[in-house]
Amino acid sequence: MPAHASAGPQPTPNEFTIPAPRDIAYPGTIQLHVDATDLAHRIFNVSETIPVSSGPFTLLYPAWIPGNHSPTGPIDKFAGLVIKANGKVLEWTRDPANVYAFHVDVPQGVSSLDVQFKYLSPQNRRQGRVVMTPEMLNLQWNTVALYPAGYFNRDITVKAGVTLPEGFKFATALETASQSGNKIEFKPIDFENLVDSPMFAGKYYKRFDLNPGGKVPVHLNVFADQPKDLDASKEAIQKHRNLVVQMKRQYGSFHFNHYDFLLALSKKMSGIGLEHHRSSENGTSTNYFTEWKQSWARRDLLAHEFNHSWDGKYRRPARLWTPNFNVPKRDHGLWVYEGFTQYSGYVMAARSGLWDKKQAMQMLAFVGGRYDRGRPGMKWRNILDTTNDPTIAQRAPLPYRSYQMSEDYYSGGQLIWMAVDAKIRDLTRNKRNLNNFARDFFGVDPGAWDINTYTFDDIVSALNKVAPYDWKSFLNKRLTGHVNLSKAFEAEGWKLVYTHEESAAVKALESHYHMADLTYSLGIAVNNKGEMRDVLWDSPAFKVGLSPAMTIVAVDGKDFSTEGLKNAVKQAADSKAPIKLLVKNFNEYKTVEINYHGGLQYPSLERIKGRPDYLSQVLTPLKRTLKAVK
Repeated sequence: MPAHASAGPQPTPNEFTIPAPRDIAYPGTIQLHVDATDLAHRIFNVSETIPVSSGPFTLLYPAWIPGNHSPTGPIDKFAGLVIKANGKVLEWTRDPANVYAFHVDVPQGVSSLDVQFKYLSPQNRRQGRVVMTPEMLNLQWNTVALYPAGYFNRDITVKAGVTLPEGFKFATALETASQSGNKIEFKPIDFENLVDSPMFAGKYYKRFDLNPGGKVPVHLNVFADQPKDLDASKEAIQKHRNLVVQMKRQYGSFHFNHYDFLLALSKKMSGIGLEHHRSSENGTSTNYFTEWKQSWARRDLLAHEFNHSWDGKYRRPARLWTPNFNVPKRDHGLWVYEGFTQYSGYVMAARSGLWDKKQAMQMLAFVGGRYDRGRPGMKWRNILDTTNDPTIAQRAPLPYRSYQMSEDYYSGGQLIWMAVDAKIRDLTRNKRNLNNFARDFFGVDPGAWDINTYTFDDIVSALNKVAPYDWKSFLNKRLTGHVNLSKAFEAEGWKLVYTHEESAAVKALESHYHMADLTYSLGIAVNNKGEMRDVLWDSPAFKVGLSPAMTIVAVDGKDFSTEGLKNAVKQAADSKAPIKLLVKNFNEYKTVEINYHGGLQYPSLERIKGRPDYLSQVLTPLKRTLKAVK
């Protein structure tokens, strides 16, 4: 038999065709209404009227969700689809090769379809992100809309509306056309920006003006489980106002006509941090305001998501823009989209006062430790390859994250941009820095809120405008190489060291996640129940056979506690005796001995004498709005 021939089966072509998106206006306006009143069952009931003409027609459920960078559209919770024409039910068929596509034949003489379905939102966090509780809800339009195949998102006009539970107030970037009681109708908008304009609604709500007297409105919309959680001090609100000021000073412009932070303080609705062009979805702990001095660990959240209005939403990697939500995205630009934003989120948290300088330095040290000792996977993977992780893992739990790595373009990208800042300062004798690049690259076209794409070569060109250099090699060495990214701190005038004392940042993160972080000593992160969340690859714990599936039952013969485990590590530093752990693996118990005597190890930053302190300059608030480099 010839080498090219085969006696086996051959591919069978798909019997359906999904029209490719075209950049032409969709004829007519889609009417979309969501009934969000069924809090008891956590069901969104959806009705759409879609203008059509006769013949084969394909409806799509959004798959590739902006900000998720992966095909995570919750099609598993889509149910009850009924399509009618002139009151008659039409049969539909799901595409056998694409479960997000639905085909229907439109009869002659039919000018519109009446479509109904339900979005069965998660009942608990095992099923997904909880978005409905008795006190609040989060309506994401991509979960409650079908749209016609064959058109760019921006060419499809939708007039959307919602019926909310009685007494619920709402916030969204959408502009209201009318409201009658709990029924709201919004002004028509293209489908791309509809999906980019989610809603928070709830019983307990407070709105804060973050740009008082400014030409462009910016508001913080807060929803809570209880009214008391809305009690924000003047100091706290001022820090958030400072954030708006510092962003404007760095970029020199806004890329929105108004902006709404949507913030949920809840133990019931799941947390979130998701960027949009004129808003952001943010969810965090109920003590965000009421325990202001204690709840600072995640206070870079709003700074991060706000930065995305410039980086990610307006300026966007060319391959991360697609004509509709069912064309696959290519994520290689995430080291900028998310990496620069991770950098900026930390910096802006410090400049605004959401963190003080000491807190920011401690949080940065935590990041540095990860790429100094906490990512052995860097020996076989690189940062650019991790931009594939949204599709590979979709944020599912991993057996060995330190070795597999997971979306390291965030924090790894953050350190790459720190290295860029230091290099620009060295090249220009500290006359220019990364702020100048940010102003020139992301701050262009004030007021525009369309999408302005770019390539890797555009990044290199913009950096060369600020400071001529071989930026292509500089970036590729860090993106595709196997380097210690924590060296960026040395370039900024600081070195990474390890101490026996937990920093306030470590304590805050341990408290937030209810765990003990012994990554750089024993090589484990363990929660308050003794369940190991991670075991560092090739660490002392790994080498004696511990794995993330195990639970620590006892430490040196005594019941497990995180404090007891830390004390055992401290005592072993002055002893030759091993640390003895009784661990449970499935239904088996065994004692393991870890011959470790290095004491507790926590990353910290220490000044390098004789080098300029660039990092302190990075964290210092800007006193004026930057001008473009000429």
